[in-house]
Amino acid sequence: MVAALADVEKSQACLSEAGAIIDLDKFSATPLERAPYDFMVVEDFVQPEALAAAAADFPKIDKAGSFPLASVECGPQFAKLIRTLEGDDFRRQVEKKFGIDLTGRPTMVTVRGQTDATDGRIHTDSRTKIITMLVYFNEAWQNQGGRLRILRSGTDLEDYVAEVEPRMGTLLAFRRSENSWHGHKPYVGPRRAIQLNWVLDEGVKTREQKRHKVSAFFKKLFGGYVE
Repeated sequence: MVAALADVEKSQACLSEAGAIIDLDKFSATPLERAPYDFMVVEDFVQPEALAAAAADFPKIDKAGSFPLASVECGPQFAKLIRTLEGDDFRRQVEKKFGIDLTGRPTMVTVRGQTDATDGRIHTDSRTKIITMLVYFNEAWQNQGGRLRILRSGTDLEDYVAEVEPRMGTLLAFRRSENSWHGHKPYVGPRRAIQLNWVLDEGVKTREQKRHKVSAFFKKLFGGYVE
């Protein structure tokens, strides 16, 4: 009985810590949109104090491409946010929202700091990904480009059901599927974001991280797009 109470107290403490960093109640209360595929948008998902601290500690990235977290330098408050996003408390909320069991599924985190003219082309994400989440770190967005669109098809960027401003603290989450089409109009310049994925297994995580590292290197040299 004592051990069980200790476990409950530990779980409540962890939940309280997570709630101080991300708004679990708002995430839980936001409805999951079902068409054209499962997705949700949560504005002000990161709590204000934690957001300011994480933004100050965001990795300095001066080139386009997605970079594995291990390949960049970040401050302690940014790292704390990442630990919260990868933690069990948030995973359980995601499982409940999407009606999916993510037990044993590894997480993969990449970060972006810049976007170039080759970014934003329509795609669905790779089949090895289960859930994709984006958390944005940009001030009020004044550009028409760079606003991610939830699309009805893979052929028309104008045929969309939602357009997400990559504003500071906004979360976009969706279930990867064969029709999870998304993209955005071209934008060149700073566009900061965290991408968190639950993937099929550790082998996928290792391969994807290597691929992102290599593709970012070649993108710097030659340009081009890799999903």
